[in-house]
Amino acid sequence: MPLLTADSLSKTYKVYQKKPGLLGALKGLFHREHKEVKAVDKVSFNIEPGEIVAFLGPNGAGKTTTLKMLAGLIYPSSGTATVMGFTPWERVDSFRRQFSLVMGQKNQLWWDLPAADSFQLHREIYSLPKEEAERTLDELTEMFGVRELTKQPVRELSLGERMKMELIAALLHRPRLLLLDEPTIGLDVVAQVKIQDCLREYNRSRGVTMLLTSHYMRDVEALCKRVLVINHGHLVFDGPLAGIVERFGQEKLLKLQFHEHVPEGLDQYGTILGINGPAVELRVARNRIASALSKILDDHSVYDVSVEDPPLEQMIAQVFAEGKQ
Repeated sequence: MPLLTADSLSKTYKVYQKKPGLLGALKGLFHREHKEVKAVDKVSFNIEPGEIVAFLGPNGAGKTTTLKMLAGLIYPSSGTATVMGFTPWERVDSFRRQFSLVMGQKNQLWWDLPAADSFQLHREIYSLPKEEAERTLDELTEMFGVRELTKQPVRELSLGERMKMELIAALLHRPRLLLLDEPTIGLDVVAQVKIQDCLREYNRSRGVTMLLTSHYMRDVEALCKRVLVINHGHLVFDGPLAGIVERFGQEKLLKLQFHEHVPEGLDQYGTILGINGPAVELRVARNRIASALSKILDDHSVYDVSVEDPPLEQMIAQVFAEGKQ
């Protein structure tokens, strides 16, 4: 049985349309005109227990709105959702005790107090037995490497350290579902990798299900095997991460380094992206890469060669573009 099911989930907002000029502003006091904006439009998907699924899309695509509906923070305009057997927007206590929503741009910890005090507050809110909460807290602070920092005021911590504390607070009651909205936003690469490692380990050891939105493709590649892509409120892709490469990676990047200089005529094999001394980078159709490379190696003395897929960011952009059609 899926842990989470969304069926034709939709959310429409009415947006006030202000007319230009002073006269338009005065008319708006007595007669307001609105237009409907579909933030989410008939989105359907299932997530199985223990999965880590990426939920991707450009700004304004409907990602956060979908997460808020699944968390029960807002009501849908139409459609249904079932999360761990509950209807989220009914907001029953037994449902709220089994999930956490972490938003990278929102803080749940008290800014001027040590994180330890906020953890104590969370223990009281969720009525957790003291010994169990302390044991869980020890495990989490050890996993995230912040045991010595819990007594410092949150405002004195680095951005990466604060995000680790946010995640610990979200996991303290041992949820079955973790909704993550840009958890590594603004973090440096080292902090991103550390949080990725901790989330991967927590999923492995606890089997917690995660739905992750992120603009960092490193997060997706490190954590997720399955990807949902939403654009303009519509779900435009649902499948394995490798499926994006197969479907949208119709070209390969061929990097060649010659002994002295780049020979002429390489543009017959593909598009030359750049030349740097004796090195050149070509974009070659996937179905031509073997024949092109064989011909180049036969005709020229090549010092080094590599064949790569285009960056994941580039392929995701192609998915977004398809969603506009």
